[in-house]
Amino acid sequence: MTGPLNGIKVLDLSRFIAGPHCTMILADMGADVVKVEKAGYGDDSRHFPPFQNGESLYGMALNRNKRSMTLNFRNPKSQDMLRELVKGADVLVENFRPGTMEDMGCGWDVLREINPRLVMTRLSGFGQDGPYAQLPGFDGIAQAMSGLMSLAGNPEGPPMLAGAFYIDYMTGMYGANATLAALFARDTTGKGQMIDVSLLDSAVSVLTTAISSQLNQGTTLSRIGNRDRYSAPANVFATGSGDYVLLLAGTQPLFRRVATAIGRPELVDDARFENVSTRLENAPAIEEIIQHWCLSQTTEGIVATFGEAGIPVAKVATPQDVVQNPQLLHRNQIIKINHPKAGEVAVSGVTMRLSDTPLSIRRPPPMLGEHNSDVLSDWLGMADSDVEALKTDGVL
Repeated sequence: MTGPLNGIKVLDLSRFIAGPHCTMILADMGADVVKVEKAGYGDDSRHFPPFQNGESLYGMALNRNKRSMTLNFRNPKSQDMLRELVKGADVLVENFRPGTMEDMGCGWDVLREINPRLVMTRLSGFGQDGPYAQLPGFDGIAQAMSGLMSLAGNPEGPPMLAGAFYIDYMTGMYGANATLAALFARDTTGKGQMIDVSLLDSAVSVLTTAISSQLNQGTTLSRIGNRDRYSAPANVFATGSGDYVLLLAGTQPLFRRVATAIGRPELVDDARFENVSTRLENAPAIEEIIQHWCLSQTTEGIVATFGEAGIPVAKVATPQDVVQNPQLLHRNQIIKINHPKAGEVAVSGVTMRLSDTPLSIRRPPPMLGEHNSDVLSDWLGMADSDVEALKTDGVL
């Protein structure tokens, strides 16, 4: 047993981030994930910087534990090959523009006839149907269209994108969760099903109260910088060391501790700060007091003082800080793998921990088409001579 999905076969036709992240989760869980890539070119992410010994670190970050085979998707024989592979697959994941799989003769109606137990997970910008279905969609577009960008940034500045493609990753996680649910349901029904998740839907799912406030109260939420929307003091503060710390102390007990920790216990009795509502109304005033104190302290001193008092606080870490974080290192969240061409590569570790069927990293990200022969032998029983003939015919 090499993971909870040991024995599950996954065809991964996805590119960029959301789809590959979805299938990497399944691969970490032990599934045999075959990354089916465009012959001669591969996943687009193979061509994105930064590079190490000619290999994209961007692409490697999302494709460990997978095997790579190639298909010339425009070749009818390659489309036939894909349908043959589907016969033995449990899951197919794709994130082409809606309609592309149908144009290849590999739409859901066709594939479920070939394999009624197939789970087909489809990730896209806006979903498989609807007025926007054919529009090109990426993480930033979803952040903009969902309203998330309008909530990020300082009030006096422009809307801001997040510093990472978190909608892509969230969509990949939704896709993986839905895939697991469909596999679970298949144990009862004996039938697979199609899954439809989109970047826009995923982005809107994290708006919290923005939708309710708009529709129920007519209130349009706007940018408030790093300040918490619902409590105070909860914001980012500059330190005497030239760093920043995030303090989250909006509850009554936490505010009392803050007042004591900064040597201002009388603040608890100040009418402006007597409860959550009044502190929120007077957030600039309490933040000014805390900011003044923080500038008189070192970053380490602030973290130690608040930490000892049980107050949630953290230095705003840089990537250099993160890769040295002792908690992350203890939990193997930053590890090194050996790649046949790139050499030793640092990557993020396995995020989820299962006590009895642990997830693991069993193989490095594959070279393009590295496993053509292995996959076709394992899945279809083909001999090496058959594989060579397919190469000659321009199928692989």
